[in-house]
Amino acid sequence: MAVTFSEHAPPADPSAPAAPPAQRHRLASRLPGDRVSSWWWALSIAAAALVLRLVSLSFPSKRVFDEVYYSKDAWSLLQHGVEFNDKGTEGSFVVHPPLGKWCIALGQWIFGNNSLGWRVSAAVFGAVSVLILVRVGRRLLGSTLLGCLAGLLLSLDGLHFVMSRVALLDIFLMTFVLAAFACLVLDRDSRRATILARLDAGDDPVTAIRRWSELRHMPWWRVAAALLMGCALAVKWSAVYYLAAFVVLAFVWEAGAVRTAGVKQWIARSIAWEVALAVGFGVLASIVYFGSWSGWLLTDKGWDRHWAENTGSQVAFLPNFVVNLWHYHRAVLDFHENLHTPHPYQSTPWSWLYLGRPVAFYYESPQGCGAPSCSSEIIALGNPALWWAFLPALVGTAWRWIARRDWAAGAILLGTAAGILPWLAYPGRTMFFFYALPALPFMVLAVTVVLGMILGKANAELDRRMAGAILVGAYLLLVAGAFAFFYPIYTGELITNAQWQARMWLDTWV
Repeated sequence: MAVTFSEHAPPADPSAPAAPPAQRHRLASRLPGDRVSSWWWALSIAAAALVLRLVSLSFPSKRVFDEVYYSKDAWSLLQHGVEFNDKGTEGSFVVHPPLGKWCIALGQWIFGNNSLGWRVSAAVFGAVSVLILVRVGRRLLGSTLLGCLAGLLLSLDGLHFVMSRVALLDIFLMTFVLAAFACLVLDRDSRRATILARLDAGDDPVTAIRRWSELRHMPWWRVAAALLMGCALAVKWSAVYYLAAFVVLAFVWEAGAVRTAGVKQWIARSIAWEVALAVGFGVLASIVYFGSWSGWLLTDKGWDRHWAENTGSQVAFLPNFVVNLWHYHRAVLDFHENLHTPHPYQSTPWSWLYLGRPVAFYYESPQGCGAPSCSSEIIALGNPALWWAFLPALVGTAWRWIARRDWAAGAILLGTAAGILPWLAYPGRTMFFFYALPALPFMVLAVTVVLGMILGKANAELDRRMAGAILVGAYLLLVAGAFAFFYPIYTGELITNAQWQARMWLDTWV
């Protein structure tokens, strides 16, 4: 299969010796050869996920949970360029950057300030994230089948499904993070393909890894990753953990490629290039982040837009708008550092993997279900058949990383850690289960890694392959069945109270 990369290697010299097989194996891409048909599968799964999320999207017609903040802020951005208070008289203090609300506002601009308008962007981003996971799973694991399995599992998860149907920020954060990760994987493959082509052309290792002489050939996938991470930061600050993780990941991958090429000073040479790229990465991400504040910067309506002038807090060598924006960010940081207000649906990171405390976005008890007592609920609850498999799947992925030195397994573990572990550093802070959403695609990939191990290699004996296929198929049916069972409480369907109680498997879910 022909693959086009961002860096152009010199044409191969037929007379030159090719790279040794072991070196070629470590530098070559894992991609299977079904490029065209794989896109059809990926688009079909994403389209099915989108349809599933669009059905009855406008119910309920009133705002649920934090939609009371974000949908109103999004509408204010459309009207004024900044977030306004409920009375529409002055700019309001908000604790998250504007981009996620601009994403919500796009739907409102198209469909109006109604429940469909403020939720449709989330549904689209949810479907896009499924598409990205199929593609990145295929590239990471070297199998279109496994990539499709990962996308199906994500599309059938309850937390992802519910967050794709409400006007909250986390689905945008997750999609931008996942897209940035996908671009880094593409950059890794591009870089290694270039090195391999140069080695095949007869270049020595130092020449093969050289980048500085080819600045005209920009590492476009790395640039795209930086821009997308800027978008993620412009949705929620918690993306900073992924920014740090991805910088580390890029260095590890570069060092591995340079070492495989046969360069003796592989650490020093990797640091020299990656430090420069990391600085550029941060600059590009910062440009996108501060660009998302353009409404606040270019108008006089935002919260404390003229704080320095009004309080006499100017700094001689800085423009007032810089001082004012710093003041705003300091106020936001103070808010997050002191957010300890008890909430009935708060939870700790330790409880997220076993679904200790999901978040109820909506609950009413109307009549009309054919029973004396009825329930209608929308609850951000992960699919138990999937979430309760995460911990053993992460153990299996860790084994594969250690025992097989599988780079994909290591990346999956790092992506999971960046979304879960940093929250452990904030004991007592008010946190919610859906904060784990950015880590969800990586945990789904961990399950997919284990399913791939169960399925076995393509050249395995027929009986072994058949047994693996039966087990994987049975698990996929279990996940689909669990999703169907919990679907009524994902969508606010009117059911009897007895049916609702049957879905409250743990006391902490009530």
